[in-house]
Amino acid sequence: MFTGIVEELGEVISVEPAGTSGEAVLLTVRGPLASSDAGHGDSIAVNGVCLTVVELGEGTFTADVMKESLDRSSLGSLVPGSPVNLERAARSDGRLGGHIVQGHVDGTAVLLSRAPGDKWDVLRFALAPELSPYVVEKGSITVDGTSLTVSAVSDPGALEESFEVSLIPATLEATTLGGLAVGAVVNVEVDVIAKYVERITAVARARESART
Repeated sequence: MFTGIVEELGEVISVEPAGTSGEAVLLTVRGPLASSDAGHGDSIAVNGVCLTVVELGEGTFTADVMKESLDRSSLGSLVPGSPVNLERAARSDGRLGGHIVQGHVDGTAVLLSRAPGDKWDVLRFALAPELSPYVVEKGSITVDGTSLTVSAVSDPGALEESFEVSLIPATLEATTLGGLAVGAVVNVEVDVIAKYVERITAVARARESART
């Protein structure tokens, strides 16, 4: 589990094919802090995707990225030199500074616009229709591994569904979101609590329907 509080801006060192099928890659990232106390099998979130450490180097770590992760996220577009947001798995005795983040990306979103302000930037992202029910104003969302508060959402059924987040200077400086250009693709994870509520409700309704 993670909290969405990015600890370090890392850099992709290499992206190498893994296995014979070509459907997975070995991703090596430079992240002195993230790798400082990591061990084989530990979890590190890279742009919000939970990856398992398979090898450690001097200030670097390597992780397997399977086809499911490549299909669901933007990790397949990473190249050597790409900056990435890094977060180590949360400690049970630590503070939950963001919100509960699993590192299981639900999909991607495209940056539609960014409006700079005196103290913050407002970023608007396209929202996939299947994720729209889980995103609410003042709720939590994870964008490229960064825990953010939703500042606005489009009306239900809008021609182009979207959500907005307002980024303070600290977030702009400490994450990749500060340099994000319009058209960029980011990883999105919606609030897991909303997904559980939907599932519980759906099961309850199905059982009630079966009894009638």
